[in-house]
Amino acid sequence: MLTQLRDIVDHVAKAESLDDALALLVKNTRHSMRTECCSVYLMSNDNLRLELMATEGLKAKPNTVSLGIDEGLVGLVARSCEPLNLANASVHPSYKYIPSIAEYKFNSFLATPIIYRRQNLGVLVVQQKEKRQFTEVEESFLVTLSAQLAVVLAHAKAHESWSAHLQTSVIQQKQFKGISASNGVGIAPLWFDDAQPKIEAILPSSCLDIELEKDRLGTAVELALKDFRRSKKRFEQELNNETLAIFDLFTHLLNDPMLKADLKKQIDKGDSAEWALRQVIESYAGRFERMSDSYLSERANDVRELGQRLLYFLNYEDNLDIELSHPVILVTNQLTASMLASIPKDKLRGVISLEGAANSHAAILSRALGIPAIMGVEFNPAHYHKSLAIVDGYSGLLYIKPTEALTQEYIELQNEEIALSELITQDLDKPTLTLDGHLMKIHLNAGLSADSSIAVNQGVDGVGLYRTEIPFLLQQRFPSEEEQYLQYKAILETYPQKPVIMRTLDIGGDKPLPYLPIEEDNPFLGWRGIRFTLDHPDIFLLQLKAMVRANIGNENLSIMLPMISGIPELKQARVLINQAYEEVLSESDESFSKPRIGMMVEVPSMLYLLPRVAGLVDFISVGTNDLTQYLLAVDRNNSRVSHVYESYHPAVLLALKQIIDTANQCRLPVSVCGELAGDSIGCLLLMGLGYNSLSMNTSNVAKVKYIIRQVGLSEIETLITKLLHHDDAEQILADMMAFFEEKNLSGFIRAGK
Repeated sequence: MLTQLRDIVDHVAKAESLDDALALLVKNTRHSMRTECCSVYLMSNDNLRLELMATEGLKAKPNTVSLGIDEGLVGLVARSCEPLNLANASVHPSYKYIPSIAEYKFNSFLATPIIYRRQNLGVLVVQQKEKRQFTEVEESFLVTLSAQLAVVLAHAKAHESWSAHLQTSVIQQKQFKGISASNGVGIAPLWFDDAQPKIEAILPSSCLDIELEKDRLGTAVELALKDFRRSKKRFEQELNNETLAIFDLFTHLLNDPMLKADLKKQIDKGDSAEWALRQVIESYAGRFERMSDSYLSERANDVRELGQRLLYFLNYEDNLDIELSHPVILVTNQLTASMLASIPKDKLRGVISLEGAANSHAAILSRALGIPAIMGVEFNPAHYHKSLAIVDGYSGLLYIKPTEALTQEYIELQNEEIALSELITQDLDKPTLTLDGHLMKIHLNAGLSADSSIAVNQGVDGVGLYRTEIPFLLQQRFPSEEEQYLQYKAILETYPQKPVIMRTLDIGGDKPLPYLPIEEDNPFLGWRGIRFTLDHPDIFLLQLKAMVRANIGNENLSIMLPMISGIPELKQARVLINQAYEEVLSESDESFSKPRIGMMVEVPSMLYLLPRVAGLVDFISVGTNDLTQYLLAVDRNNSRVSHVYESYHPAVLLALKQIIDTANQCRLPVSVCGELAGDSIGCLLLMGLGYNSLSMNTSNVAKVKYIIRQVGLSEIETLITKLLHHDDAEQILADMMAFFEEKNLSGFIRAGK
């Protein structure tokens, strides 16, 4: 029956329209189950009615029968969200007789809901004249089929293939949800750019002239390099050097000899330049995509952007700017930095990307430019080209053909937003003091220079997390000690007399190096972080020596160890750090102090071992992202379970409370460098729990500093005492939202930020 299941789903997925798909569904299901009737009902948009959309066996035609959610056996299945198997349907108390469909002749009834991510999309029904119970095998077949069909139907609904008569409202306004990538509100007509060639659409193709294909590729590389230099120059007056370094990264990748060698190697096999490009780019992007660290996994989008630009210049020699007569909201399949550079900023009110991630460099650039952006929105933009729309970069919501009332509301929000932005940046350079005089330290999370766009004199207290793995991932070999030394030295010198915490190489398992592939069944629990570096002391010592050398004359370095799960790992790492320090000291003409040593608390086992850690480290830093993931046993990058990942989960707050209490008892300095620290609500939760040092991405600094200044520590501590007794995250969130309303801070959480 597995083959039959696969065939049905394949036929439905390949149908040209929803009506065709549903007709194939009932026909093939009826045939596979050898029943006399199969029907499918879809839920109306208001979730109040079920419409008969296709049938084989009933007298009624599609689109002519509508049942209330509280009517009949079909309504019962939809309400209960579970299958119903009856030998004689007419005697069931919920049975409803509808003369027009001639259902009376069918006695056996089996139905199952079609559910996608907790949303009931409809009901699938099979019926038979004979009075009998459908077998367990038949029931299992239908349940399995509906689960697989749910994905196909959800996709159809997102792309508005849902039949027009399901629209129960006369209002034309449409609403779609995506991922917030850049805050702000934009109101303008949609402008769909579908002209860019798609690298995923390239099919296998060979070439007749290998040297000609290599020449084409070389020309494309040169044109792309010129394009990135041109884009950087265009933004020189608007962006600081750190953000402009995004374009330097693309230039670095294009000049990578290994990338060029891999591309030419594919062409030497007889592939066309386009097909060679797709294979190599997908290989490179795949390495990043398999990484659990969301920041690093999203670097795959940057690799794909590079591929898109090369593909463009394989087909075109000129990069024409987009000429627009009026402001627009740009809609594209995948947003790129080059696209942002091609549209005058005064004509760009917002951007919508059907694909992409919140930490892609295009998203980082959108934030730096102050352009509202939403990623991963599922809708058919061709249907709404030039339609008026509202992009809400706070909540990730897109409204198309909005009502006058909603438009006016967002115009008012825009005005509030301008005032709020001016307000939070007024005292950015001042200390972060609560109303009752409590001082909070605010640090940056950094990895690429693009993440470090706030200068030291603008109020950050240093770098709380510097990711060192980027150079390892972007090259085709291990970076030398000298290469690492120069990079670390530049970072330390950027923050004179400010602490800089560098995390040692967090690689392996889910973050395989391109030149050291690692295959594991469960990379999240595998060979990564400190486990990898301890197994490779040669690599570890090179990095440690580069860090220690870079600190000479700066004296602001702290070294932090990732993914520590036990005391032996910590002791072994300390031995290597001491060895690196002694080796550098013996080779130097001057004396210098040993860097402070710290560890990440992100593996739950360390919650119980913290008292034993106090004598081995100088500080600890809590990585809330992985800690939450491991505590709740949920992969937040898995769309099927990501809704279970709750930063405000009571277990997470209790764990954070235990960590800070233990650290205080042991007089161990502690900070937080996970996403919770930069969250509007999260920063106050952490402060109320007792944390005094928070590290976050650049975009959150001004907001967090302002919020903290509007409250008193004592009132937050009182609130936290109450929250720790709640049983679920929704209760905690509700109380925090009420507190923000009371303090006139609701604008910061209007979008869950």
